[in-house]
Amino acid sequence: MKTTAPTLLEVAGGKPIKLWTQGVPVEDEARQQLMNTARLPFIFRHLAVMPDVHLGKGSTIGSVIPTVGAIIPAAVGVDIGCGMIAARTSLVAADLPDNLHGLRSAIEKAVPHGKTFGRRDQGAWDDVPAPADQAWKGLARRFRAITDKYPRLEKTNNRSHLGTLGTGNHFIEVCLDEADRVWFMLHSGSRGVGNAIGCLFIELAQADMRQHLANLPDRDLAYFEEGSRHFDDYVEAVGWAQDFARQNRELMMQAVVAAARKVIRKPFEASLEAVNCHHNYVQREQHFGREVLVTRKGAVSAQRGQLGIIPGSMGAKSFIVRGLGNQEAFCSCSHGAGRSMSRTQAKKRFGVEDQVRATAHVECRKDKDVIDEIPMAYKDIDAVMAAQRDLVEVVHTLRQVVCVKG
Repeated sequence: MKTTAPTLLEVAGGKPIKLWTQGVPVEDEARQQLMNTARLPFIFRHLAVMPDVHLGKGSTIGSVIPTVGAIIPAAVGVDIGCGMIAARTSLVAADLPDNLHGLRSAIEKAVPHGKTFGRRDQGAWDDVPAPADQAWKGLARRFRAITDKYPRLEKTNNRSHLGTLGTGNHFIEVCLDEADRVWFMLHSGSRGVGNAIGCLFIELAQADMRQHLANLPDRDLAYFEEGSRHFDDYVEAVGWAQDFARQNRELMMQAVVAAARKVIRKPFEASLEAVNCHHNYVQREQHFGREVLVTRKGAVSAQRGQLGIIPGSMGAKSFIVRGLGNQEAFCSCSHGAGRSMSRTQAKKRFGVEDQVRATAHVECRKDKDVIDEIPMAYKDIDAVMAAQRDLVEVVHTLRQVVCVKG
């Protein structure tokens, strides 16, 4: 097999950057953002950059940031614990109804999604269902300990967002694999409460470092040093939000399966190959004989043998992958295709007719509010996968037939 050795970018006054981007374009702005991060004094060994890399807020999406003795809240961002869950069912394509609109409608009714209009948040539960309420009971004690210190977080949507999708690039899909077996897959994170936690601690990091901000290449790189006032509180809060996100995805998957069973007459199982992975998160790991904090900003853990999910854009292929444990990449891989243009640029360049053509084979919304998610706004997923052959191997290739967007 042809290897995909990383490109080495030396950084004056900082640690080197290793990029798995062969055959994939990288914006100049993203390179500069990476170099800014690499110059921080607590970066361990090097930054690892995945092929879906693109400019982000706080730090570069598609980057793996190993640190010793410090943590950067804006690198994790505000969509804490955002990630994917997928489950293979015992169904095959022939078991699906001929008209997939009914299946999409059933899923849309089962999982709150979308934007807030006025006082009513249509993306939240009006009455929290029993499974979400039970899951919240397992999270509530730790959340109360966090809000006792930071009362501002009490007013967030927390319990009412557990088991809900959100907006933007969050989605639920029904897919078929290479053997026409049916999969359910979805993408979401820690919703409103994770956003509030992220925003709060980004502000606190900037406030704590106010006298040092002028020396940072980007104020969003403000950080907490281990042992400082807010370091442990942030580690606890971000860990809690990551647990919330994982439970959120599990609850939605249960709801999707239940909704599908109302539409699909044939009885089926739906936990044959289940994968649930974060791609915006931080955790302690062992690398090169040292315990380090690894922040994956739009990247997935790919330890040897570990299963992960790399979704393409709406209308493109997605992949279930197995990690190869590449140490130089800190055992990581991409989290998707990566945007090739901003949402604003996509809305200016494309129209509804473009969206209709690009998603002709998918039962999904085809209106102006989802044009920013058009497949052409993303990088070529085949090129992205080719660039990370040393990081993962493909286990299953999925194609969407139903897509629900927030």
